[in-house]
Amino acid sequence: MSKHLERDLEQLEHELLTQSSHVEDMIEKACRALRETRPDVAAEVIASDANVNAREVRIEEYCLKILALHQPVAVDLRRTATILKINNDLERIADLAVNVAERAQSLADHPEFMIPPQLERMARAAISMVRRALDAFVEQDVTIARQVCAGDDEVDTLNRNVIADMYRTMRTQPEMIEAALHFFSASRHVERIADHATNIAEDVIYLVEGEIARHRQDRLPSEVDC
Repeated sequence: MSKHLERDLEQLEHELLTQSSHVEDMIEKACRALRETRPDVAAEVIASDANVNAREVRIEEYCLKILALHQPVAVDLRRTATILKINNDLERIADLAVNVAERAQSLADHPEFMIPPQLERMARAAISMVRRALDAFVEQDVTIARQVCAGDDEVDTLNRNVIADMYRTMRTQPEMIEAALHFFSASRHVERIADHATNIAEDVIYLVEGEIARHRQDRLPSEVDC
């Protein structure tokens, strides 16, 4: 690898990690806004999305520049392609954080609605998955990446529990239907954040091993046990 390519890839990874830090902050604030009914915090999340979008475009342009100028091969090509894909997943996670924040703003009109306790656990799990997926990328650690993939089941289970609770609420408290639907939507967005964290982890497996793990989750549990 040339010194110029190495320098450009290091700069690219720095930009990606800066992006991930901002996105993690957005998720935490969005879930806090939902949990504490804080429309002011939700507004901060929504306002910060423009910066994430601008950085996503900058990172993508940088990736394309590296592909055009350096024509990387083998692991350097995988490294560039992985950054390009992770960049897209981070932008989608930021969009989902905005969606959660918007639901928090809507729920502010329903102060009588009680936020289900599962939210805190679900939010912590999803945020941890995003953070650990990026740790796996930095360390190129497929063990961490596979643990992230396996952790998606916990978030899915919590989301199903929330959905069941919302159905019960709507059946027994018809006046809470609108609020329950807002929370139902927010829970689904948090679950989707975990899905994108899984995508990032699968991209790390591709980077390190050259194996496309996406859509092959049925193999991951046995690999974790090994």
